[in-house]
Amino acid sequence: RRISEGDDDKNLTETEKFSREFFATAAALSQTGAMDDEAVEKLNTSLLEKIQSPAVRKIYLLSDLKTTEDTSLKTFTTYNSALISIFTKYQAKTSVGEILEEFIGDGENENVAALAKLDPIIKQTNTIISGMLNTKTPQALAQEHLDIVNALEKLSENLSDIKLYDTDPILSMGGISAYEENGASLESAIIKLGDELNKKLKN
Repeated sequence: RRISEGDDDKNLTETEKFSREFFATAAALSQTGAMDDEAVEKLNTSLLEKIQSPAVRKIYLLSDLKTTEDTSLKTFTTYNSALISIFTKYQAKTSVGEILEEFIGDGENENVAALAKLDPIIKQTNTIISGMLNTKTPQALAQEHLDIVNALEKLSENLSDIKLYDTDPILSMGGISAYEENGASLESAIIKLGDELNKKLKN
């Protein structure tokens, strides 16, 4: 759509915001005669940074968790069982990688309709987050637990952004760019919690 100066920033997509900034900057540089290769490179870098560093919209805090200071073996055993139940109950039938491959297709014509298959995964991820927030967590493992919750939140936001390819391609590309890194962060957080929990279960 056509973007006017009167448009409220909060009503603009990330792509529209960048377009407005891009054309305003380009126009100003052209008028001053400073539109050279270096200026173009700076504009390209600005776009790349926006794609590679999408904003995180929700960050959970330790105060958002339900914690207990009980350090008994029973507490850690119950906690372990709760996590196993949450993660085994919600498992996607199709992986994000498979969906993105279908979306990219031959690289010439994207299959945007394939992105609708991300909906069940987004819903599943949000359900896991909700389950973890409602799980009574031993205080000794609260930070590790929180790290997993926030990693899942980032992935959920990435997937929601990817779905907006038709209406906000910059935000969508940012989601794709960040998904792999955030997936690695989730894996690392799960391993760390598993290691700490195993120590508690062996004591």
